[in-house]
Amino acid sequence: MSGAGSTQPEPSGSGAAGFAGGESEQGAPHADEEDFQPILGGRGESDYERYLRTDELLSLQKAPHEWAHRDELLFQTVHQSSELWLKHAWMEVEEATRLIEARDLAAALRLVYRANRAMRYVVSFLEHLELISPWEYQEVRRVLGHGSGFDSPGFREIRRVSPGLLSAFDALRRERGLTLLDVYTQGREHEDLYQLAEALVDWDEQVGVWRFRHVKMVGRVIGEDVVGTQGTPVELLAGLIKHKMYPELWSVRTDLTELAKESD
Repeated sequence: MSGAGSTQPEPSGSGAAGFAGGESEQGAPHADEEDFQPILGGRGESDYERYLRTDELLSLQKAPHEWAHRDELLFQTVHQSSELWLKHAWMEVEEATRLIEARDLAAALRLVYRANRAMRYVVSFLEHLELISPWEYQEVRRVLGHGSGFDSPGFREIRRVSPGLLSAFDALRRERGLTLLDVYTQGREHEDLYQLAEALVDWDEQVGVWRFRHVKMVGRVIGEDVVGTQGTPVELLAGLIKHKMYPELWSVRTDLTELAKESD
């Protein structure tokens, strides 16, 4: 309880102003403002800008005077953001593979979960491209040169690291004397292997969903019966939708169904 004679300290401010020094209610700088001056090297007026290198990051998109159409900013933002999250995803998968080989399954699972979440973000970015007018996109398309999603560094790395993840899983499974069918029919006795198998299925599925959504987005924006920027028919892209990185993890479901029928 406070009164006229209370000695309780006055609030020192709230929100961001209290955290970063900021200004007092009278507009004068707080006495501790100097405590929050940037200490990191690099460009920028704050450590936030210097650490994230925002000057460089925000200069990677075309300036307005360079645009063929203002939707170039949306197009570049989606693809640059996607490349960052793809990089995060494949690096998590690569490290998860190493952890499986070291028999640290809990840590490996955590990273595969993170990679799967990253792929969901990449899929969601495609929705923004569908907000571009198909007619106005033709202006953007004229300045893309031979640029194609086939040249994505992130997707190239995903294709590189994914086989090793399955190989590490299979080596561990064989080490325990289990078939893939055993991993599922005895899943409660081998919970860690079962959870890892399902995480790999999710990884395969998210990459597949990304392929599917990309094809649908392309068809929605430029049409399904046209040729892409590198001479690849859109219908050929559609044929890749059925591709699975880990087909055995999908076909075991059929085996389980057949096994259940035999026991009826």
